[in-house]
Amino acid sequence: MSELSSIVGVFRNRDWINTQEWTREELDKILDASFELKEKFRQGVKHNLLDGKTLFLIFYNRSLRTRNSFEAGMTQLGGHAHFLDPKDAIYTPALPGDEVAYTTERIADVARVLARYGDGIAIRIYGKHTNWIYGRGNLVIREFAKWADVPVINMECDMYHPCQAMADIMTIIEKLRKPQGKKFVMSWAYTPSVEKPLAVPQSAVLITTMFGMDVVLAHPKGFELDPQVLKWCEQNADEHGGSFEVSYDMEDAFEGADVVYPKSWWSQDFVPPKVKTPDFEGLAQLFNKNKRWICDQGKIDVAKKNAIYMHCLPADRGFEVTDDVIDGPRSVVFDEAENRLHAQKAIMAMIMG
Repeated sequence: MSELSSIVGVFRNRDWINTQEWTREELDKILDASFELKEKFRQGVKHNLLDGKTLFLIFYNRSLRTRNSFEAGMTQLGGHAHFLDPKDAIYTPALPGDEVAYTTERIADVARVLARYGDGIAIRIYGKHTNWIYGRGNLVIREFAKWADVPVINMECDMYHPCQAMADIMTIIEKLRKPQGKKFVMSWAYTPSVEKPLAVPQSAVLITTMFGMDVVLAHPKGFELDPQVLKWCEQNADEHGGSFEVSYDMEDAFEGADVVYPKSWWSQDFVPPKVKTPDFEGLAQLFNKNKRWICDQGKIDVAKKNAIYMHCLPADRGFEVTDDVIDGPRSVVFDEAENRLHAQKAIMAMIMG
């Protein structure tokens, strides 16, 4: 406990919205704390670093790993997590102009009230809760951060999933030791569900380029990521000694890879603001043209012999990935899921302490 106490409040009151807003050195400190907390957890050593602290969890979208890892994490840190469902437990927090009488409450008011009751606010919002407008979920989270004088945590918006990104790089370090110079492939994969946001792939390529990996972003044409994210990836690669490229061939991208991360995401071309209203029929047609983008044994066999398969979960089995891959010896998805707990505990201890 005494050795861990030094991490408490190191980044006090910093918001956790996008890893790109943090330096590599700061992320390294969080990772060091994550590994230390994981070891204490395995040893059964109590680490009440946030004794008596409260974190408010606002879930516009449902969750298994995110909700439970945050709730368990706060308990293990000696604090408490309050779960808030906007449609059942509170008036739905809304941006100015979106208010509906007796149904919503302006974010400015919600944020200032919760900040007086506790020590942090965490939010998950994307998809239908943003009217399918790309960037609006991130705007909601930043509106909370603007008004709250306690740290705000992004538990996944329509642009970024920084908590997943930290669990991802933590897992890569565990399995491959040094990420520097290793080939990481973030690939689109087919699924009949067309409503998956860009958050995971965008945060994955941002974190891996920041850690000096040779990153390949693979997807069919039409599934491009945010141009600003691509620009940041190129800057990260230049600064941290890795590389970044885009491929339009899944098997070619997998060749010689150390890490493969095939996951579906939607196309910005079919949702606002690029179009007036979301075109799910058009999205489905684009998805169905690319059913061959599945991670099966044949594709993963072109990667390195000791390559690892990653996924944030839930994976659409039989579509994004075959059972023999996700349940096979190369899969690290459950280590990755566990690391959500430890990485988030480090983040909470360091910004809420």
